[in-house]
Amino acid sequence: MARGNAVATDLVCWKCGASLRGLPLPLSRTAECPQCKAELHACRMCQFFAPHTTRQCAEIRAEEIIKKHQANYCDWFKPRPGAFDSRAQAKVTSAKTKLDSMFGAAAPPADSEDPARTAVDSIFKNDKPS
Repeated sequence: MARGNAVATDLVCWKCGASLRGLPLPLSRTAECPQCKAELHACRMCQFFAPHTTRQCAEIRAEEIIKKHQANYCDWFKPRPGAFDSRAQAKVTSAKTKLDSMFGAAAPPADSEDPARTAVDSIFKNDKPS
């Protein structure tokens, strides 16, 4: 089968572990996980991703990418089967749980009433043109 017509059969999302079966290969720069919408043409999805090295990339000729989880234009990108690391996900969950226990739950939703906004609206509500 020609590379341009290949289909991802054993690839999984680096962020959630969902199967990427059916996505065309090579992955486009704008490819997203159908489950969590994570960008897939990213360092964390690449065979050269090496988190324990200085630049976190095993390909020494590749340009340094700062945001490893975001899509990039790296010419050395090769999708890595088994990119999802459940241990790393467990660490993230554990850290979030510890932070919530220290500082309380997450911030209130953005749709809650802002007292400052209410005060400003009450001052200027009579100045609206008819």
